[in-house]
Amino acid sequence: MKLTIERAALLKSLNHVQSVVERRNTIPILSNVLIEADRDELRLRATDLDLEVVETVKADITEAGATTVPAHICYDIVRKFSDGAQLEFALAQDGAGMVLRSGRSEFNLQALAKEDFPILSAGDLDHSFEISAGDLRRLIDKTRFAMSTEETRYYLNGIYLHVAEAEGVSRLRAVATDGHRLAMVDLPAPKGAAGMPGVIIPRKTVLELHKLIEESTDGVAIDLSSNQIRMAFDNIVLTSKLIDGTFPDYDRVIPKANDKTMTVDTASFTRAVDRVSTISGDRGRAVKVGVDAGKVTLLVINPDSGSATEEMEADFAGEGLEIGFNARYLLDIMGQLDGGEACFSMADSGSPTLVRDPEDVSALYVLMPMRV
Repeated sequence: MKLTIERAALLKSLNHVQSVVERRNTIPILSNVLIEADRDELRLRATDLDLEVVETVKADITEAGATTVPAHICYDIVRKFSDGAQLEFALAQDGAGMVLRSGRSEFNLQALAKEDFPILSAGDLDHSFEISAGDLRRLIDKTRFAMSTEETRYYLNGIYLHVAEAEGVSRLRAVATDGHRLAMVDLPAPKGAAGMPGVIIPRKTVLELHKLIEESTDGVAIDLSSNQIRMAFDNIVLTSKLIDGTFPDYDRVIPKANDKTMTVDTASFTRAVDRVSTISGDRGRAVKVGVDAGKVTLLVINPDSGSATEEMEADFAGEGLEIGFNARYLLDIMGQLDGGEACFSMADSGSPTLVRDPEDVSALYVLMPMRV
């Protein structure tokens, strides 16, 4: 194998694939990236056995071939070259390493046999559809904050993607919850999505996908089965196993009859919550929200450091109530609202609260109360 490639092109692709590789691996080959050179393309492949990312980049291939090299070391080396540098790769004469040259620099990297590199087989993916990168980003952006990190409830450690009926219209829906808050966002179901199984996309896959499509403007081709998903866009193919579990019946926790509605200015309310929560302890982070005619009062009491209170205008009529929330969870939800106002639908101090952006009916958020 022998090739020449421009530093910026390789760095971007290496950055994408190396982030899949775990820093600590008990299986040495999983610390490496598979480099395959053929014709005028260089293909980079990395995997952790559950998630695989493959990216193709143009290169000047003098001699076709393949090998594997340490992913993070190779990335760090390429990153430290000057922008515009031309990098030369060649297999060592003994075939046990790879030589990287640029200018007066030369690195000899240990290589492992390409035959030992595991390829994540996609199997039969019998459901296919296409979605714009912007729509996929929206599904992820609006829900990923609510994914659980508790390993004991592994079925919550991801985003539940499925097709649901809403007002007689088929919708592609993403849902995430950690038991304390829930995020749900819809968009029109793409052609071909009907009949797809409901799948739970793992947390790591969601986070990697979010980084990869951050600047993409292309459509994303999605192929999936009940246990695997493959997404192809730009020059990247991401393949992932899915969480083998049953997502809970989230519809049961979405309140349907909350009759007390408060509307506040999103930006002002967010700043107020952020200010008063400064006094809260790291463990509790509780803020008491008192709602009355025309106003809302925020109160935080910390026995160790003091108290804070702030009052602001709110559109509310009816019998007042007080309800406690985790300030961080409340701020997470407020951060998802793009419109100028936030609408809170409440029942009482012990029931879940529904939060929506009046300008965006396709998304809703549920926040469980705290005792304060």
